[in-house]
Amino acid sequence: MRGARGAGADQGLGAALAAEHAAVYAYGVLAARTTGRLRVAMTTVYNAHRARRDQLRTMTIAAGGTPAEPKAVYELPATPSSAAQAVELAVLVERGVTGAYLELAASPDPALRKMAALAMQECAVRSYSLRPEIEAFPGMPPRTASEPAATPTVAPSQ
Repeated sequence: MRGARGAGADQGLGAALAAEHAAVYAYGVLAARTTGRLRVAMTTVYNAHRARRDQLRTMTIAAGGTPAEPKAVYELPATPSSAAQAVELAVLVERGVTGAYLELAASPDPALRKMAALAMQECAVRSYSLRPEIEAFPGMPPRTASEPAATPTVAPSQ
């Protein structure tokens, strides 16, 4: 990767790689606990996250960094015992991975921004294909009811 790089880009690569490690783990569990078409879908997504993980590892090494290794085990919010639970966990994983790419999407390096935007788009499409529901801003935490809506301010003209 050539271009402007800084600590934020390195940190963003690390966060995205950690999310991809966790996604590979989760989809391994999901593929093992599903059957039929859903298992095929989970296996396909498992392979997509493995490919993205490998890309991030390569990018980290090319940038002179040391990629983080995956944990032996990741704590899942629940072990799915039905197709519906598997879909819910997969949607949760995709949303988490989308959020992990946010920092890279703000990188000064155009190649990193493009890769992050594409990865976020892929996650949003996978999530939507499992549960056709659109988040207002994929990857961003939802606003709570107690938070006021952002109101743009305009400086008075002189």
